[in-house]
Amino acid sequence: MRYLNDEELQLASRFLFLSMAMVVIQQDLYNIRNGTFKIKEPYIDLLEKMNTEAANERRRLQKAMQDQKIRVVTLNKNDSFSSYLFLCRGREEKRNYFNPAIRKKVETIIQELMQKALPLYQQHDSANT
Repeated sequence: MRYLNDEELQLASRFLFLSMAMVVIQQDLYNIRNGTFKIKEPYIDLLEKMNTEAANERRRLQKAMQDQKIRVVTLNKNDSFSSYLFLCRGREEKRNYFNPAIRKKVETIIQELMQKALPLYQQHDSANT
């Protein structure tokens, strides 16, 4: 049964998956910085811009969630599913996500962030040439 409305659930879900995308971006940054890439700077610049975009959006989402008294709590994870509890003004809703579906949602967010960051990267790149 649904206890949160669509807007509340959409806000909390975006926050949850955006947070996961930020973890992936930060891991990628670490791997590129410490990996055997010959030319690291373009990848690092792009990922840093993506991370900045994500952090700015997440800050806005966090503020909206605070205003609406929405929280997301991780309940449990296993090989196939992850469970989260969405809380809003005394109402709660448990949602189970299939891990490959989570991966797909995070991948979509990373692609969105890349599309937003590419024009910023291109402006930065053309200013330096």
